[in-house]
Amino acid sequence: MKSEDMAGDAGGELVQAAISDHGTAGFIAGILFGAFLGAGFALLFAPERGDKTRGRLRRRMQSLREDAREGIDRAGSRTREELRRRQRRIRAELERARERAQDALD
Repeated sequence: MKSEDMAGDAGGELVQAAISDHGTAGFIAGILFGAFLGAGFALLFAPERGDKTRGRLRRRMQSLREDAREGIDRAGSRTREELRRRQRRIRAELERARERAQDALD
């Protein structure tokens, strides 16, 4: 029976709600089953023991953190240099504009 056919029944809404709840529960059960199955396969086919893998991940994370800090420092240095360069250029333009204004007044 299609859901459109059930809508005409007196208990059609209850049947539709029951089917919907069952479908949601089945979906969640499928997700949990898949997660457990995936975790099991990961444990069975892991190339190394967990402590070695965690140590390697910890060292990699430290390396990535250091690289990120160095990159941020380099970006900050370049930004400060660019700001100083633009500040000098703006000051020079202001001085030229001031001189032109002074010449125009004289």
